Amino acid sequence: MRPLIAPSVLSADFLALGDSIDLINRSPAEWIHIDVMDGVFVPNISFGFPILEAIRKRSSKICDLHLMIHEPGRYIRDFRKAGADHISVHLEGNWHIDRLLNEIRESGATAGLVLNPGTPVAAAEPVLHLCDLVLLMSVNPGFGGQKFIPETFGKLAELRQLIERKGLDTKIQIDGGVGPSNAGALTLAGADILVAGNAVFGAADPLQAITNLKTAHTKE
Repeated sequence: MRPLIAPSVLSADFLALGDSIDLINRSPAEWIHIDVMDGVFVPNISFGFPILEAIRKRSSKICDLHLMIHEPGRYIRDFRKAGADHISVHLEGNWHIDRLLNEIRESGATAGLVLNPGTPVAAAEPVLHLCDLVLLMSVNPGFGGQKFIPETFGKLAELRQLIERKGLDTKIQIDGGVGPSNAGALTLAGADILVAGNAVFGAADPLQAITNLKTAHTKE
């Protein structure tokens, strides 16, 4: 099965963001990945509500929101109102993660749980039934263009086994350092959704880069 591709606009040209959204609309990518960072939870600042609203108006794709912010529960309904179809929050730093995941689902969005590279898969088990997807960070969050952490493959296999053992339909998303060198192997190992930033917007032909990511597993 081909993976869903979610180009990350964190790596797009911000002066021509509308053109980047149009490119994603024309591409075979199904989702558009939007990283929201507040400079507190991670050492970077990115997008807020006005940008999300503008993307939602321009995009025909699923808006996939990754919240890297302090106390995300304060803003769930506002992000949903601004256009988020899917909202992912970190296990780290959110003590009442079951409540937060339920709040996302009650808002009408689908819910995702994010695990940093140093967080074990087992930590997600108590709330896995509340997760439409689990996002495995394959770099430390905060910045684009980082090198893929190879230990992600072990976590991916462990998570896939856990999901199957529980009989769930939870999807697995990989974010960080995803590109043509590992997209095929990640898909074959059980990843359902691949987030790609530099591999798309740093390519000479971004449209072809997205197509290549979707078909990389057929070349393995």
